[in-house]
Amino acid sequence: MILLLVPLLSMLVFFSYSEWANAQGFHQFLDNKIALKEIKLPESSFITAADGTIISEISADEKRIYLPDDKIPAFLKDIFVTIEDRQFYQHAGIDASAVSRALLANSQNNSIEQGGSTITQQLARNLYLTHEKSYNRKLSEVLYSYQLERKLSKKQILELYVNEIFFQNGRYGIEAASRFYFSKETKDLTKAELAFIAAIPNNPAKYDPLTHYSDTKLRQERILKQLADHGKISAEEYKQIIKETVVLHVSRREDKYPDYVTYVESELEELVAQSEGLNKDLSSPGKATRQQAKQRLAEKIKQLKQSGVVVQTALDTSLQETAEQTLERRLNTVPVQGAIVVLQHNTHQLVSLIGGKDYKLKSFNRAFQSYRQPGSAFKPLLVYGPYLEATNADIDRKISAASFCENGYCPKNYSGGSYGMVSIRRAFAHSYNTPAVRLLQETGIEESFQKLAAFHFKKVYEKDHVLSAALGGLTDGVSTLELTNAYSSFHNGYYQPARAITQVLDKQGNVLYKWQDSPVQVWSEPTAKKMKDLLHETVTSGTARKAYLPGGYTGGKTGTTNDVKDLWFVGLTEDYTAGVWIGKDHPASMLNIQSSTPHLAIWKEVMEQVN
Repeated sequence: MILLLVPLLSMLVFFSYSEWANAQGFHQFLDNKIALKEIKLPESSFITAADGTIISEISADEKRIYLPDDKIPAFLKDIFVTIEDRQFYQHAGIDASAVSRALLANSQNNSIEQGGSTITQQLARNLYLTHEKSYNRKLSEVLYSYQLERKLSKKQILELYVNEIFFQNGRYGIEAASRFYFSKETKDLTKAELAFIAAIPNNPAKYDPLTHYSDTKLRQERILKQLADHGKISAEEYKQIIKETVVLHVSRREDKYPDYVTYVESELEELVAQSEGLNKDLSSPGKATRQQAKQRLAEKIKQLKQSGVVVQTALDTSLQETAEQTLERRLNTVPVQGAIVVLQHNTHQLVSLIGGKDYKLKSFNRAFQSYRQPGSAFKPLLVYGPYLEATNADIDRKISAASFCENGYCPKNYSGGSYGMVSIRRAFAHSYNTPAVRLLQETGIEESFQKLAAFHFKKVYEKDHVLSAALGGLTDGVSTLELTNAYSSFHNGYYQPARAITQVLDKQGNVLYKWQDSPVQVWSEPTAKKMKDLLHETVTSGTARKAYLPGGYTGGKTGTTNDVKDLWFVGLTEDYTAGVWIGKDHPASMLNIQSSTPHLAIWKEVMEQVN
């Protein structure tokens, strides 16, 4: 009885389909129930270095590189039409004969094994439906397929299909698969390679070439045989192609420069939030408002990452490699960590950032996520800069370096000695503590901290407005990136945060996002010049002599916290400002390595690369 009913059901499907095609009312029904919007497949986005090289592929879920119709090889189109849907260019979404065959097979097996799906049906299923094996889902698939055929051309449908299908190992679409399995673009694949890679989507797990190469090769040969049988290639060409050895060149490229990429993704959120006007809500005192803003930002970032954008950055790959190798080598034998930040202060670009030894993508990044006591490295910003700005004093003016004690606060000079009256120049270069406290007191704590407002230190609080801040005694501290950014203001008196991202482009090359920062004057020209002189004095005759670079300008300031838990050096050359931090993730003494001054050695070696 079932066998007798199968032809009747097939005829019913066929004539019903014909009636649908001629019924205007049904079209209106479909338009109301299945209103197909513009189809945009999720695509991978990329981060590039300053020289344009790709350093990271970012995507929310699917790794896909969309390939337009005119760049899809005709041979590949022939393959998919031949093996998946030979009536593709004749039918209007479903193939009645294929459906009949599937119904007959399923009735004989008393199960749903075959679907008789056309390319259009497969596309509809992947775009809008599930892979559940049921007649209800199949009917929905037919309706969506018919609607797709009404709205799109055959060329558009095949283009979407080739870009949508899954090629295993997280790759969707032919271009992403080609670059992964063969490390080249689809246009450069041979016919043997095209047929081999086209074998995968039929059963991605079974035909995964990384684990079942021989199965994939056998299916490739069957595909080529079908092409020969249907006149798409000659018998002679068939023999030649199957003899070609298919060699995989798998692109297992992990994200290059993970320290920098991790920061770029963080900065991207900041850029989008600022550009979309979300900053106010993100910092709102209302919890609900903040949460809604976070959700909007997260959705915006997800959409951006899925739209095939290019995030262009200022990364100097050569300098980044030097910095990474230097940190690893210099700290290889000691149980300490480090961070390096290098920025180009004329262009306000972040050209290198190292987040730690043996850094892994999206792990804790010590360059911008770690906040530590800055020690004496804070003196130029909070003490000497504000003092010179307020008084216009000569740097050879004398200041007491004798013992100091007030209201129970009695800081000591590093050696514990009392040096009497010394010049500001000497006090700075040798990092005496008591003169710094006296200068902060003379300028005024509040006035000095007002100068810091321009730098937007995230974890410098009002409760830090005390005399001990002159020596870097803060509640939480500062990050290496923050401190290095702030030091760049000594170059010419103006401050503008250095950015990693130069611009974000869409697929057509249009600028979507770009920083709109403006420089803010922090120091007058005389103050900036005096500060550069003091910083230079430190590397020629003070605590940072080991960082001196011959030829051109070099200046900087060291910082050491109590019990040598942190070692800092931030310095400037004519074109760059760079900061180095050395310490343990759980603060502990590093007295055993202090004499080897690893922070100065690392800074000098890195800056020799660009000096």
